[in-house]
Order: sequence, then C-alpha cells, then structure tokens
Amino acid sequence: MKAILSPNPYRDRGLKVAQAAARILTDSGCETRFCLPFELDSHFELPKALPYSKMEDEIDTADILICFGGDGTLLHAAKLAYQHGIPVLGVNMGSVGFMAELEHSELRQLSRLVKGDYKVEQRMMLEITLLRDGKTVFTDLALNDAVITKGTIARVVDLMVSSDGEQVSSVSGDGVVVATPTGSTAYSLSAGGPVVEPTAENLIVTPICAHALQSKSFVLSKNRVIEIKMAKQNRKCAFLSVDGGRGIRISSGDVVRIRALERGVSLARLTNRSFYQILQTKLGRI
Repeated sequence: MKAILSPNPYRDRGLKVAQAAARILTDSGCETRFCLPFELDSHFELPKALPYSKMEDEIDTADILICFGGDGTLLHAAKLAYQHGIPVLGVNMGSVGFMAELEHSELRQLSRLVKGDYKVEQRMMLEITLLRDGKTVFTDLALNDAVITKGTIARVVDLMVSSDGEQVSSVSGDGVVVATPTGSTAYSLSAGGPVVEPTAENLIVTPICAHALQSKSFVLSKNRVIEIKMAKQNRKCAFLSVDGGRGIRISSGDVVRIRALERGVSLARLTNRSFYQILQTKLGRI
C-alpha cells in the first residue's frame, strides 16, 4: 500500500503530526510519500531532513491520500482524490475539522489502513461552470458548495435561480449558496439552510440574508441542473467562490451552471462515530 501524506505546514508546525503518522504507517508495512498541498511563502522553513515529492509525480500510483489540517485542507485534497479515483482521509489540525475522520491524538488507527480494515463513504461532488456570452470562462469542482455573494459592499444583489430551465426562485439579498449534503453544515447552515445527512444525494439552494420574508431554502434532486444569473440590465457585480476559494467576478448576463457529478469522492472511515455524534460534538446541540 502507498499513502500520500499531505500536511498543511501552517497547521502542522514542523510537520510533527505527519511525521508521527509516517512512522506508524511505515511500521505497518505502508510506503509513504510527503507531498505538500500548495506552494509555501518563500520565508517559510520546512524540516530539511524529510524527503519531499511532487504531488503530480506520486498520486497516480497512490492508494490513499491523507491530509493534515483543517476543513479547507481536506476540501482541496478531496478534489485531487476525486480526479485520481482514490480515497481521502483527513486528520484534524484545525479548530473544528468537521469533515476530518481522525483527531491528531488518534493516529494509531492509521495502521488499520494497511490491513484494509476501513470503510469507504461516498460523498456527492459538484461541477461548477461560469458562462459568459455562452462560453466557459471558469470551471471547478466542489465537495461543499458554490457561493455567489455581493462582496463587501453594503448593497443587495439580484439573482435568478432556475432548475432545468424553470425558475425556482429570485433572490434579492447578500447572495445564494448551492451546497451538497456534505456542505449543508457549512455556509448553507449559517445562512439558515437545512441539515442534510452527508451521504444523501441532493442539491441544497439557500439564499443569504434575503430581503424577503418568504425566501426559503430548496432541496432539489441531484439530477437537476441549476443555473444562477444576474439580470443583463443590472450594473452590479457579484463574486463566485467554490469551496471557500478565491472570488471570481460575475457580471450582468453571466450564468453560473451547477450540476452533480455522476460519481462522488470516497472518504475513508476508520471510526464508528455517526454523523449525528459528530454534529453535536463539533457544532453543539441542534
């Protein structure tokens, strides 16, 4: 078995937790590689004794991707794992780490991976496409959500939400979140959306601070194709963010198309903690 260890050095200082995980896995007969998830600031120093590899050189022959960090680190890793058809496992180094399977105090459980003593849970993924004058100008994948917001200016943005060409809702407010069941407990929940079991297969559309009393969330079938656009005569702009990534400017007439992918990403499970146990532990009682 070959495992890629992908630590966030800003969370795992000195990569101490990743190195401890490598020792446990190596002692269990697993081949390991250290691959950083992103480029670091030039002044940031890493332990020089460790053998680092490039992710693109190792992931095609890996059996699992293990990331060390917060939920943002796991979201980034999930896209890579999806593209290469391998499971991903998160070790929490953040403050919440809602999606991580293990806390850094539970590293001993990693030895079970080599024996095949783990489960794989499928989670729905989204494909997000930004169309301008009918042409694709941006595309990305999401495990959590796609968010369209007004930015930092104190004004409302007017958006039209449709499903398979039929209008679902018009939103006048701070924006809208389109989430997977996994992402239902992230921004969508903060905006008043429903909690959905993460292994379900739905699209959750939640307005953000809508300027209408009757504005509610919608839960749609995974087979729907959602389109969100601004009116062409609208001189305002908005921003698209995928899984908390950098904002992409949206102008009037642009269309954001969102659909569920045919297959999901695989999350490796080593513990028997249920979704509701995690929900109450991490987010408090609901």
